[in-house]
Amino acid sequence: MSAFCAAGLRGEVVVADNGSNDGSIEVAEKLGARVVSVPQRGYGAALRAGIAAARGAFIIMGDADDSYDFSEVPRFVEKWRQGYDVVMGNRFRGEIKAGAMPWHHKYIGNPGLTALLNIFFRAGIGDSHCGMRGFTRAVYDRMDLRSTGMEFASEFVIKAAQLGARITEIPITLWPDKRGRPPHLRSFRDGWRHLRFMLMYAPNWLFLLPGASLVLSGLFLVFWLLPGPRQISPRITLDIHTMIFGVIFTLLGVQILSIGSFAKVFSYSERFTRGTVSLKRILSRVTLETGLLLGGALFLAGFAGCAWVTWKWAASGFGPLQEVRQVLFWSMWLFIGVQVIFASFFLSMLGISRGTYIGDYELK
Repeated sequence: MSAFCAAGLRGEVVVADNGSNDGSIEVAEKLGARVVSVPQRGYGAALRAGIAAARGAFIIMGDADDSYDFSEVPRFVEKWRQGYDVVMGNRFRGEIKAGAMPWHHKYIGNPGLTALLNIFFRAGIGDSHCGMRGFTRAVYDRMDLRSTGMEFASEFVIKAAQLGARITEIPITLWPDKRGRPPHLRSFRDGWRHLRFMLMYAPNWLFLLPGASLVLSGLFLVFWLLPGPRQISPRITLDIHTMIFGVIFTLLGVQILSIGSFAKVFSYSERFTRGTVSLKRILSRVTLETGLLLGGALFLAGFAGCAWVTWKWAASGFGPLQEVRQVLFWSMWLFIGVQVIFASFFLSMLGISRGTYIGDYELK
């Protein structure tokens, strides 16, 4: 409150409590804070309840363990008045006091996760897990945050970036935790939860990029080895066995791409993806009939090729099969056609059940 008075600000202090028994609630109430009881455990659950109870147009959140200096609130408000929707604290551009952050968080965990978040979602943030940040009520309501655990910090930045919110950072100081007990944060467990969450919100990186890479590399091997063996060096020759791997890579890649398409439709319907994405425009032009025609054409081509090889084998009296490469090549297209047919049916079913647009259905 002293920071409010010194800067001439009008505001309130809301404390979200989800089970503390150290007397901090009594201290907060005595000093004029409004305490909100949160029965659900979890970092995100406490923050969501506290933010929901706040009445201001601009909200600043922070951990109540003395690790953040709330006298810096006016600096956040100043950025808001300059037109920013989200004002993130940046501990790395500011100062991290001795003992305030473990070395593996400072040099590995936070920088690594922040870098991945920026690659996946183009957030342009230098410290995505800073616990002190300000934001407008309007942009927060549009985020539709759902996390109840530590992933709240990542989801917040992801949703803000997807919404196109105006984001800026200010350097702040991180002080050692003064609660007198070990923190709830568990480095590897919570780090994995953040990474897992980001991957689930980035199906392009989780499914589409690996799937496309497998398909391209597989098709390259198949077509390269279709004419015959390839000698790499006097001692290395790639032959039919490598071509088999090419077929496997291609089929696996097509399967991963199919799952990625399912994930994209799900992400659109659940509002996980908010930006205009090229794949969304592609899916909006795809009908069940389009998928069936493509899959049917691939299946028939593969079936015709396999039938041709079988006819030649029968004509030779069913002796040793000399067309193994042709069998691999045409059966690959037959299997891909089957995958495309059933994936098209499932995409259409997913679109109907979730009200998304797949051809005749609208992506909301």
